[in-house]
Amino acid sequence: MSMMKRRSTPESLRPAEGEAPPAGLSPDGVRGRALAMLTRREHSRVELERKLGDLGVQAPLVTAVLDELAERKLQSDERFAEVFVRSRAQKGHGPRSIGAELRSRGLDAEQVAAALAASGYDWSERAAEVRQDRFGRVLPADPREKARQLRFLQYRGFSGADCARALRCEVQEED
Repeated sequence: MSMMKRRSTPESLRPAEGEAPPAGLSPDGVRGRALAMLTRREHSRVELERKLGDLGVQAPLVTAVLDELAERKLQSDERFAEVFVRSRAQKGHGPRSIGAELRSRGLDAEQVAAALAASGYDWSERAAEVRQDRFGRVLPADPREKARQLRFLQYRGFSGADCARALRCEVQEED
């Protein structure tokens, strides 16, 4: 799992107890902040709710703005999941770790399963490629080395079956 720093909102931007949000956080201001976040990268709805809440925006206003953005297709959990799966898979992560990260970002099990299925990855083949990138083309003959490579693939989030297949066959290069 990657360690992400959570940026905290500066004290000057946080409203005091019972105080209204800072100036500029009208519905248009909240919409602008949310759109600015979405232009940098896709976000799940839960991520946006948390980030806007950290700015001191009231929950009903956040809900209304995010409903509008979703209705206009500017924010989509499905699109977020698709981009996220592709990004993590390219970095060598398997479906288990990707699914756990998606769930921690507010997607439910059904959305996670749909995103992993729609990705089009053959996870056994991807595990073999990740193994080869890390350890080379030669398959391990030594049981200790085989166990080490197995642990590596499991840590990356591949299933036991995918790991076993990756340790039994070489990746075929296309001509």
